[in-house]
Amino acid sequence: MSRDNLGLVLGFVGVCIFAGTLPFTHIAVEHLSPLFVTAGRAALAGLLALATLLVLRRPWPSRRQVGAMALAALCLVGGFPGFTALAMQRVPASHGGVVLGILPLATSAISTLIAGERPSPGFWLAALAGAALVIGFTLHEGGGSLGRGDLFLLAAAFSSALGYVVSGKLVRSGLAGWEVISWVLVVALPVTVPVALWTLPEELGAIPAWSWIGFAYVTLMSQYLGFFAWNAGLAIGGIAHVSQVQLLQTFVTLLIASILNREPIGLSAWIVAGAVFVLVVLAGRAKVHREKS
Repeated sequence: MSRDNLGLVLGFVGVCIFAGTLPFTHIAVEHLSPLFVTAGRAALAGLLALATLLVLRRPWPSRRQVGAMALAALCLVGGFPGFTALAMQRVPASHGGVVLGILPLATSAISTLIAGERPSPGFWLAALAGAALVIGFTLHEGGGSLGRGDLFLLAAAFSSALGYVVSGKLVRSGLAGWEVISWVLVVALPVTVPVALWTLPEELGAIPAWSWIGFAYVTLMSQYLGFFAWNAGLAIGGIAHVSQVQLLQTFVTLLIASILNREPIGLSAWIVAGAVFVLVVLAGRAKVHREKS
């Protein structure tokens, strides 16, 4: 398997894990506050990450790396989880999954600005077509307008895109994908732990088990393990290329939401999914020039 294809496979594994984020967040915020879900998932994942780093005796990052990790933490530990938690109080998970279809294009755009990647015109045509298809589907399903929940989701998408690019650069600097997300979570611990304790529900037993299951998923899978595969894929296959696989996340989210949240999914969604898959393949075959690390 070529490095580019390996990057795409790892990216898709990460996408499948991330696809459950909105459906599980939706059930978590039914009985838990968005602020607790945001801080609590990061705090618990951060403590697990700290234990992992200590057990494996990984060296401490440099000052320059810590600065980049702080930016990634702001985006991936604070911005994306916070905005999606707020959005899931207002819109269905399936709708949110479609709005986040803008994420791959945002990631590609940011990668050209700060990661030294230069996609070819063919790549941009495929990427723009995919994003336009997903956004058009979103507007059609929403009656031609975007609500407050959609604005939260767009903010989440751009926050996540910046975090992905910064994380990808850190992996290309020599750190493993799992190390990057581990240190990002550890850097955020001085903020996430106090906020999690401050927003902890007074009566834990009053929270239904289903909400705790949703919280557990976004803590272990979305906030931590999913990044193991995703960060590695970005570094191996290129940020711009691998980010296009995330166009498929929309439709994996639709499938999960239809089962987990019992949200009806129309035939048009699956038709669009097929078209997006073709565009992902085209984008993956287009040339992307990368600066050497």
